[in-house]
Amino acid sequence: MAQTKTAPPPPTKRTPRTLAGIIPPAADTSRTQSIALYESALRLMQAGKYEDARAAFDHLLTSGPGDLADRIRMYIAACLQQVAKGKNSFTSTEEQYDYAVSLLNDGHYEDAREHFLSILKTNDKADYAFYGLAVLSSMTGDSHTCLEHLTEAIRQNPRNRIQARADSDFQDMADDPRFTELLYPEV
Repeated sequence: MAQTKTAPPPPTKRTPRTLAGIIPPAADTSRTQSIALYESALRLMQAGKYEDARAAFDHLLTSGPGDLADRIRMYIAACLQQVAKGKNSFTSTEEQYDYAVSLLNDGHYEDAREHFLSILKTNDKADYAFYGLAVLSSMTGDSHTCLEHLTEAIRQNPRNRIQARADSDFQDMADDPRFTELLYPEV
């Protein structure tokens, strides 16, 4: 008689075990949620939102898995370092203006606007801040606001009229008759 070979049964999926027994399924879902929160905190950090990332990492540190604690602490320290580096202190409003212009040139319009407005809160006679806001408005296509700010800059310092005539940042405004009238008034 010929012997028939039987195939071994297919391996069954085994659930992980600990010293205390089988890991309950609820623990798996909480770890999955913690990992998802960890990944979202990393994405916040990569997007440059260090305050939000730090808050997420702080939450993870108290409620997340212990095996990630060292990494979480490292990321919290990195977030704190980036936040501290991001704070600018200026010795004068002119220095802050130069920084705002560099932000404007790099395309960070909202950050530049915040700095120009901050200068005006400190010194409402800062014609250069009005001029900067006029340039910003011109670059973003807001002609009405551009004219308002440029009018105020010229009112405070008539030399701004001459500067605006040669400023290529106002090229989008060149076809506007109100702009031309402001820069070349009839005597």
